[in-house]
Amino acid sequence: MRVRIAGILALVLLLLAGCTGDGGGSGTGRITLRFQSLAWQQESVAANQELVKEWNATHPDIKVEYVQGSWDSVHDQLLTSFEGGEAPDIIHDASDDLADFAYGGYLADLTDLLPARLTSDIPRRSWDTATFGDGIYGVPFLQEPRVLIANAKWLKDAGVRIPTPEQPWSWPEFRRITRQLSGDGKYGVAWPLKEPVSASLNLSLSTGGQLFHRGADGKVEIRFEAADQVVPRTIHDQAATDRSASPTTLGSGGSDTLPGFFGGRYAMVPLGFSYRQQITQQAPKGFAWQVLPAPAGADGLTQGVSPQTLSVAEDSPHKKEAAAFIDFLLRPRNMVRLALGDWMLPTGTQALKDPALHTAKDGWATGTALAAHLRPAPAQSVRGYPEWKDKVATPAFQEYYSGAIGLGELRERLEEDGNLVLARYQR
Repeated sequence: MRVRIAGILALVLLLLAGCTGDGGGSGTGRITLRFQSLAWQQESVAANQELVKEWNATHPDIKVEYVQGSWDSVHDQLLTSFEGGEAPDIIHDASDDLADFAYGGYLADLTDLLPARLTSDIPRRSWDTATFGDGIYGVPFLQEPRVLIANAKWLKDAGVRIPTPEQPWSWPEFRRITRQLSGDGKYGVAWPLKEPVSASLNLSLSTGGQLFHRGADGKVEIRFEAADQVVPRTIHDQAATDRSASPTTLGSGGSDTLPGFFGGRYAMVPLGFSYRQQITQQAPKGFAWQVLPAPAGADGLTQGVSPQTLSVAEDSPHKKEAAAFIDFLLRPRNMVRLALGDWMLPTGTQALKDPALHTAKDGWATGTALAAHLRPAPAQSVRGYPEWKDKVATPAFQEYYSGAIGLGELRERLEEDGNLVLARYQR
């Protein structure tokens, strides 16, 4: 009898010991959260790691482990980790990558996990970028408008009107000015369109473009209408008709255009706002550059963005604690630190008021003035968008911009081939 009782007691103690672990293998009662960050610029990595250290110093029972990820492979890496049950608790990504993960049940709905302070601080238009169905599957925290980086001396010497957020160029005026700035082997603009889809779609919001149209049944149809064609036609005509845009940069990434820009071959380069960091590091001594707003259309300076987001894995056993860490990371002061580290704009209204984001130096004030005009990218909630972008839209836009196909064939491929792709995701 004593042996039996002793055995039962031993079993009970063993079970109790198993219940006191943290799910992370420490056996100390301390929770461990894995935070996968995609920060890559030195200042941004440092800001993220410092904030993790500060959290750990003040939350001894909830340790956060910093895990370095990569933008280049994040979609496939996350998909593999989700299916293998090894996803990080806290996930850094971009809003246009979340739809399939959200609808697939891989991400937690954050609606009831986030504090009112955070939900009220970020505008509704930003929350829309991470809302799928009735749930919120990411916290949008950094955003990046597209701007024109210009050779200040070149524009001044040419005597062209310098646009401001209050009085931007129109798309026809932009085309006219790039013609005026071109000649003798030099170009008014260099479009880096290795990834042409997001630039084409997001800038087209300024002209009223929408491309993706959701019906009453919830299904999405692609229609490449007149408003969608203004920006692509402008880029095409600059490169193929006016010879005011360098044809050699159409297949290049943004960084690839900087040597030619510094060397005086291009007067302007349309780039994401964060490229200013590379420019400050790489520009020759004495090179004068300035940040200009992108051209405006019928809808003004409106442009689409896909903010960087923080999500929680559905399989995480510590969703409440993960949401608390996100709330800490995105307090206004901390959000400003992350924005400055990434040379981007915060989404939070309190963070956007910080004086550091309103200086003329490095064009911060120009970028911050564009924040109110940023809207969800057109494809934000469209299932099947990654496949449509890779298999249909990217090659079609590349061929159109190079002059290999005309506007009619571009429309046909985007609509007919594109709708066939989306139909598979909407059955």
